[in-house]
Amino acid sequence: MSAIEQCRRAALGGHLLRCEGCSTEQIAYNSCRNRHCPKCQGNAARGWLEARESELLPVDYYHVVFTLPAPISALAYYNKAVIYGLLFEIAAETLRTIAADPRHLGARIGVTLVLHTWGSALTHHPHVHGIVPGGGLALDGERWVACKPGFFLPVRVLSRLFRRRFLEALAQAHRAGRLQFFAEHAALTEASAFAQWLAPLRQCEWVVYAKRPLAGPAAVLAYLSRYTHRVAISNRRLIALDERGVTFRWKDYRAKGRTRDKTMTLGTHEFMRRFLLHVLPGGFHRIRHCGLFANAAREANLAKARALLHAAPDVDINPQRSETSAASPAPTFVCRECGAPMIIIETWLRAQHIRAPPTHRDAP
Repeated sequence: MSAIEQCRRAALGGHLLRCEGCSTEQIAYNSCRNRHCPKCQGNAARGWLEARESELLPVDYYHVVFTLPAPISALAYYNKAVIYGLLFEIAAETLRTIAADPRHLGARIGVTLVLHTWGSALTHHPHVHGIVPGGGLALDGERWVACKPGFFLPVRVLSRLFRRRFLEALAQAHRAGRLQFFAEHAALTEASAFAQWLAPLRQCEWVVYAKRPLAGPAAVLAYLSRYTHRVAISNRRLIALDERGVTFRWKDYRAKGRTRDKTMTLGTHEFMRRFLLHVLPGGFHRIRHCGLFANAAREANLAKARALLHAAPDVDINPQRSETSAASPAPTFVCRECGAPMIIIETWLRAQHIRAPPTHRDAP
């Protein structure tokens, strides 16, 4: 939180810029570069998007979403690393297992998964978004197996397997002592109480979504890239900060038409509490590539898939942008007055704060 509070302020240092065209000078403070900051890592997100676009195959793509039920989401308050990790693992395993079944697709597929833990109102809503090509390599690796036009895998089958495997893995984590329980969930430490708590979750419906995006895979990638390097809320959704609290835009997905877009005002403390719900454990990866897209063999698998599909090595879905970037790299700093590049003429370091009083040794 302290990193976000100091972002682009004098405490982090900065530099003085001068325009090469009109000689206008401007002070620019350094960014915190924290992965949860709403203002930082825009370049990293654009780089991620360009890398994923260059890997697209000339096939239909499908947008998949796996969502955890509310009771399990409540446990994730105290067990983020374990439950979010299981969400990634079981979602990828479910897709690969059903896709490999000859009754459905009979192929090895690749999937890119991105974790979201928030709803539009900043509530805790853990789910993973995935983008999957509509097909995969045959189990013998000798041909490309395409799914039926407009249909990837049966959602009900995915939901049932995802539910069963997740509950099995969650019970195993409980037996291994990897889960923590507090407050109203403290009694779940006992094995019998936890088994009883799990029982209703075996009967309720678990939400799994799998559809072909109407705007194409580029639209899904662009949507995911807006959340790969930050969390919860962006600056453009903030409207006001006053004595009532923080007012921001949110989308009510239960409403229809124009009534879906709404505004909400939360007290300052409640707003910060909701935002900090979505800070991830240190070192936890929010983006994961599985199956054919796993980092260890991604290049080889993509090359083989393109060969079987008789496709060019790179599918450029935005040639105008590529031509522009190839012609001349964009300047890092641009003048607000005339649009000319700006150069750095002076820099200063971040403030050095005393972390603890110095230690003194007694004189001999």
